[in-house]
Amino acid sequence: MSGFVDSILNVTPVLAYLIVACLVFAEDALFVGFVLPGETAAVLGGVVASRGHVQLWLMMVLVVLAAILGDSVGYEIGKHFGPRILQMRILRKKHEKLDQAQDFLRRRGGAAVFLGRFIAFFRAVMPALAGTSRMPYPRFLAFNAAGGLVWGAGFVLLGFLAGNSYEAVARIAGRDSAVIIALAALIIFIIWRVRKTRRERHRPSVSPSGPHNNSEDDTSENL
Repeated sequence: MSGFVDSILNVTPVLAYLIVACLVFAEDALFVGFVLPGETAAVLGGVVASRGHVQLWLMMVLVVLAAILGDSVGYEIGKHFGPRILQMRILRKKHEKLDQAQDFLRRRGGAAVFLGRFIAFFRAVMPALAGTSRMPYPRFLAFNAAGGLVWGAGFVLLGFLAGNSYEAVARIAGRDSAVIIALAALIIFIIWRVRKTRRERHRPSVSPSGPHNNSEDDTSENL
C-alpha cells in the first residue's frame, strides 16, 4: 500500500486528479472502499495539492463530484438489483455491520445517507441500501450531495494541511470519524426532540364543547 500511495504522490497533475477522483467514485459505486477507503484517496488529493502539483480548489471540486456521482451509481445498483447485492460474498462476511447499516437507514432515513458518508463501511453500502429500500431519489440526492460536499472538501483540506503527515492523518480520520459521526447523530437527535416537544407544547387545543356550541348557534339562527 505504501508504494501505491507514493506512486500517486509523484504522478503528473492530470493523472493525480484522475486517480483520486476514480478511487473516490469507485468506493461507493463498485465497493472498492473495502480495499482502499475513500478518505485515504481524498486526503492524498490534499497532500498532492499541498506540494503544489495540483490546484486545491479543483481537487476539492473533483472529489465532491466523484463522491456524489459514485453514491448515485451505488443507489441505482441497489434499486435495480435489490437483494442480490446483499448476497455478494464480500457482504455476507460482514452481515453484522450490514444489519447495523440497514437498521440505521430504517431509523434515520435521509439523515443516515448524510451521516453514513463519514463511516467507512456505511459509506460503501449505504447508497445501495437506499436504492434497495426505494428511497425517493430526490431525497437521496439532497442528503447525498450535502454529505459529499462536507466530506469531500473536509478531507481534501485535511490532507492539504497535513502535508507529508498524510499516513497518520488517514489512520486518524478512519478511526475517529465513527466517534465524530456518533456525536453528530446525538446532536441531531437532541435538536429533533427539542423541536418536537416545542411543537406539541404550542399546538392549539380544540375544546370538546366547540362543535356542540356551533350546532346550537346554528339552530338558534334557524329559529
